[in-house]
Amino acid sequence: MPLGYVLLMIVGVLVVFGFAHRVLDRMGLSDKIALVVIIAMIIGSFMPDISLGRLIALNVGGALIPLALCVYLIVKCDTSAEKVRAITSALLTGIAIFAVAKIIPNEPEAMIIEPMLVYGVTGGIIAYLSGRSRRSSFIGGVMGIIINDIIQMAVNAARGVSQPVVLGGAGFLDAIVLSGIIAVILAEFVGEIRERLQGGTEKKELHYENGAFTSSIGLKDENKATIQGRGEGDEQEPMANSDK
Repeated sequence: MPLGYVLLMIVGVLVVFGFAHRVLDRMGLSDKIALVVIIAMIIGSFMPDISLGRLIALNVGGALIPLALCVYLIVKCDTSAEKVRAITSALLTGIAIFAVAKIIPNEPEAMIIEPMLVYGVTGGIIAYLSGRSRRSSFIGGVMGIIINDIIQMAVNAARGVSQPVVLGGAGFLDAIVLSGIIAVILAEFVGEIRERLQGGTEKKELHYENGAFTSSIGLKDENKATIQGRGEGDEQEPMANSDK
């Protein structure tokens, strides 16, 4: 069984039993949507490719469904900066994978490890480093693999090579799934470490002062009260002087 299917089924089991709920919630996905996407990717990979021209086609499970999910997540991004970061991450990941593909040997017998695994691991790492957040990292990891295909198609066209390209096909589902999962795992792992180093959610109302965490609760109210007190005092002084 291909690695992509195995990983999708493992993620599906984690979603069903609620182990992936927090990660999905931080990405802006519900458990139901995640399960629908997983099932759609598996079923879609067995469907005929969608022809977009003489030399380009789109695999439903390996490209169409993942692209639709990424577009949905980009729309769900909280800020414009996060949207730009997610798209930039996808472009950088695609370029990095294309460069790696040119470095590794073309002959399968010369490879110690499956090329798709190399693409997936490379994509996941680059996507996390450039995306940082869980959502941006996932978008970069998934779209980066597809962008690699698009870059290869553009290079073929520039060289006059009439070689058909199937976006998300020819085993690239494995790389897409692996890249997205690695990117999210790295973002989650590093994010948890950073939160623990910063004191976690239990110190969200604290600020760092003189080498220790000090409560920030009531600071604004105290400042406000001080300002109001000063204002009242300023108003009372002229009255006292007038009595004299």
